[in-house]
Amino acid sequence: MKFIKNILGYVFIVYALTIFVITMLVVFLPIWMISLLQDPLRSRALHVVFRGWMGVYMPLVFCPVFRKGKKNFKKGENYVVVINHNSLADIPVSSPWIPGPNKTLAKVEMSRIPLFGIIYKCGSVIVDRKNENSRRESFTKMQDTLNMGIHLCLYPEGTRNKTNLPMQAFFDGAFVTAIKAQKPIMPGIIFNTRKILPQDKKIWAWPMPIRIHFLEPIPTKGLTTEDVPALKEKVHNIMSGYYVANK
Repeated sequence: MKFIKNILGYVFIVYALTIFVITMLVVFLPIWMISLLQDPLRSRALHVVFRGWMGVYMPLVFCPVFRKGKKNFKKGENYVVVINHNSLADIPVSSPWIPGPNKTLAKVEMSRIPLFGIIYKCGSVIVDRKNENSRRESFTKMQDTLNMGIHLCLYPEGTRNKTNLPMQAFFDGAFVTAIKAQKPIMPGIIFNTRKILPQDKKIWAWPMPIRIHFLEPIPTKGLTTEDVPALKEKVHNIMSGYYVANK
């Protein structure tokens, strides 16, 4: 039985990648046209396309997404949404299922992939982590994004969690950004993506439903950068505790 599942896992990932490429080619032209617009109109239009694209793609690959906590997003407010990061399967789930237009901080290497890189750059603040000027500019661009009323979608762990811990330690960036903009933190928890793309297997995947839960926002009004360590610890405890209790 295990042998059969292993074979099917290889077949499934080929199928999933094939469907991804086909659907990407369908949406490429409208996304390219939208990329010529200016923000915030561009981000609003992109979110509609991304949500529609992934709303079709995820069920086609037998990984339907179930969202909880949409009510925590208040009309007229925008947030720094912080999400746990277990696998590459988090990416097509996080941004499209955030209610409303949003941008994410994305590493420059992904933007260099042919065709996909163009789509990737459209909805992202690109950063070269090896370049100090690029890192500094990314903070400015994230502040500009929040000032336009657009959500930020950030992974405070910095990279995929390959440990046995529920979540890795958080970096300061998301919390500094939220405090400087005086925007609330919105914790988001994704479940099952590590099971879809296990860390111990290469070019292998297994389909299953994905859940994304948004928790109550945590205000930053009146906080200063001196409060970053305490805020970061508070959010980490809330998110890791919720993850363990509900996985």
